[in-house]
Amino acid sequence: MDKHLTAKYNVAAPRYTSYPTMPYWDTDAFTAGKWLRSVQLSFNQTNYADGLSLYVHLPFCESLCTYCGCNTRITKNHSVEIPYINAVLKEWEMYKNMLGGRPVVRELHLGGGTPTFFSADNLHKLIAGLLDNVDIHPNAEFSFEAHPGNTTEAHLQTLFDLGFRRLSLGIQDFDPAVQLIINRHQTVEQVREVTNNARRIGYTSINYDLIYGLPLQTLNSLVSTMHLVSELVPDRIAFYSYAHVPWIKPGQRKFTEADLPDAPTKAKLYEIGRSLLKNYGYVEVGMDHFALPADELVKAGEEGTLHRNFMGYTHQHTQLMIGLGVSSISDSWYAFAQNKKTVEDYLYDVEHGILPVFKGHNLTPDDLVIRKHILNIMCTGQTTWNHHAEPCEALLEGIERLEPLAEDGLIELFSFGLKVTQSGTRYLRNICMALDARLYADKPATQLFSMAI
Repeated sequence: MDKHLTAKYNVAAPRYTSYPTMPYWDTDAFTAGKWLRSVQLSFNQTNYADGLSLYVHLPFCESLCTYCGCNTRITKNHSVEIPYINAVLKEWEMYKNMLGGRPVVRELHLGGGTPTFFSADNLHKLIAGLLDNVDIHPNAEFSFEAHPGNTTEAHLQTLFDLGFRRLSLGIQDFDPAVQLIINRHQTVEQVREVTNNARRIGYTSINYDLIYGLPLQTLNSLVSTMHLVSELVPDRIAFYSYAHVPWIKPGQRKFTEADLPDAPTKAKLYEIGRSLLKNYGYVEVGMDHFALPADELVKAGEEGTLHRNFMGYTHQHTQLMIGLGVSSISDSWYAFAQNKKTVEDYLYDVEHGILPVFKGHNLTPDDLVIRKHILNIMCTGQTTWNHHAEPCEALLEGIERLEPLAEDGLIELFSFGLKVTQSGTRYLRNICMALDARLYADKPATQLFSMAI
């Protein structure tokens, strides 16, 4: 680990689940009408060959995990389930009515919040409604996020019977002190039970989410967590950097910066975790993701077909992704749209027959060029350009900004493209940021993003 590079590149940087990043969306030029036209265009281009992806945001949690950066609603009142499900199904009907054809669903992902806050019967109602009057792609993949503490056999069996084969368990850390300060409690025994039940039922892929840089986390506690995880042998592991953004998520004010590992320690946490995962036989895929060698993510990475969207990395590519539910983000490739961010506003719009999008961005020709290259870097670690085929002044300016990164050995820079070096994989966010024309055209006066390290 190069301490000089760690210090130099530990700056606020986007995670690049989209380009442009959300703070740089041109929301003034966005309208729901323009958004729907972009959806129709993308649907007509790709639905019958590739299908589309559906993301459903289920925001409810019974308690607040103070590290969490997601849009959540904390409640123990489960009477909220049916009204929310009815709204999601009505929103999906709005989209189906304007698409002009029968949707082919290739990916379906339930995120949150805590999807397993909902009862198994209500999840059945939701999924059955979503899949009514649609075709399911022959290579369809359905996945859901779950809390190990409340995921029952009924949840697992019900969703399996509806076509789900991928499960993602939020673990973060097994250390009791860390769990206490972030208010996220699950035991190794609970995780083992859910994992074993899922495998017995027939799930073919289980992912664990782990986070480094959490408050009170130490090198020894991370090593212990990694050892426990290795004994359970999940198929995939997402090893994320904790994003400290208390100005966005007030729950993170339950602890202070003094409780967090400093930048050098956080870098060591990452390097040790990464090294252990490789020792356990996992292959690094893109940014923050690891998988066993036979996993389809690894194969896609080797074949150059890995894709990344708002749902994360996937080995399949769909141009159109429709997000349903409060705060969900959709992507038609030509535009982004986000739904209303409070449950009340979302329910009101849907109840009154209004598509609940409230902001978005229509991508310009330059945006599309930059987006392609950033996506290539995030997914394949390399990209190529042709200035004659895609004339873009913004790209030329970005290439100039890449030169210092080449001097630091993070990339190999050629006249026709770039390739990320082995040491550069730690700095994918920084490499992409050099190409971020909108960020450099309007540098923020205040911190908008979490730190890169």
